[in-house]
Amino acid sequence: MTALPGAATEAGAGGGRSRARRLLRTVPAYIGLIVIAALVLVPFAWMVSSSLKRDNQVFSVPIQWIPDELRWQNFVEIWERIPLLTYLGNSAFLSVTITALQVLTGSFAAYGFSKVRFPGRDGLFLAYIATIAVPWQAYMVPQYIMMQRAELTDTFLSIILLQAFSAFGVFLMRQYYMSIPDDLCEAARIDGLSEYGIYRRIMLPLSKPALASLALLTFVNTWNDYMGPFIYLTSNELWTVQLGLRSFVGQYEAEYAMIMTGSVLSVLPILVIFLFGQRYFIRGIATSGLKG
Repeated sequence: MTALPGAATEAGAGGGRSRARRLLRTVPAYIGLIVIAALVLVPFAWMVSSSLKRDNQVFSVPIQWIPDELRWQNFVEIWERIPLLTYLGNSAFLSVTITALQVLTGSFAAYGFSKVRFPGRDGLFLAYIATIAVPWQAYMVPQYIMMQRAELTDTFLSIILLQAFSAFGVFLMRQYYMSIPDDLCEAARIDGLSEYGIYRRIMLPLSKPALASLALLTFVNTWNDYMGPFIYLTSNELWTVQLGLRSFVGQYEAEYAMIMTGSVLSVLPILVIFLFGQRYFIRGIATSGLKG
């Protein structure tokens, strides 16, 4: 049966109108995303630009985004002004250690709350997750008293012990585990695999995106943490990069270019880690709420 020319023309016109409507919907969305991205990136671009200027050029009006003289020596002088390598090393040690512990404890507890049946499981999970709503300032003083009586203040161990467990990490991993069929665990139990074996050989390999998301979020939060190290770490050789930069601001408050240089160096590790892990991060966040 041959299609009529008029019908073909009408179908083509309808398809063109449909494409035009889709284009009208997507163009404003892309424009909005570009504007939001610019608002996020402009402060970072200004920080990088300021780190390559002289102090009296940082707040010049109008803003000179590309200075006439790029002062790369700022990135050399900052290492001579403060023990930045020590601060970065302390931050890296705490971030890596706490991230590893939170991924381990969060994923293991989430397995129990999602795949192991025991009386009161859901109620206990809700009670545990409810602790997220309690502000840290409410139990900050009792925590410090506990660490002080245990003689753990001014040590890395105080920060590690307090941040090794995360209710948010348990929640994130449980939501991802709930998207994994229970039939896999039941089949493994029938084959004689223990709960520890199921967790290690089945759940962990299948939850790499969620594990990467939790690791990235934990690393960033620990790296940027200021109040925790400020309260518990008093020795200069134990300071993190956040404490070191704050001390530098207090000593050299007029040297804005050097302050921006230190800020750029403190952001670079997080930027590199996010660039390498963004694929897993997006997949983990997108799929952790599919079920549960």
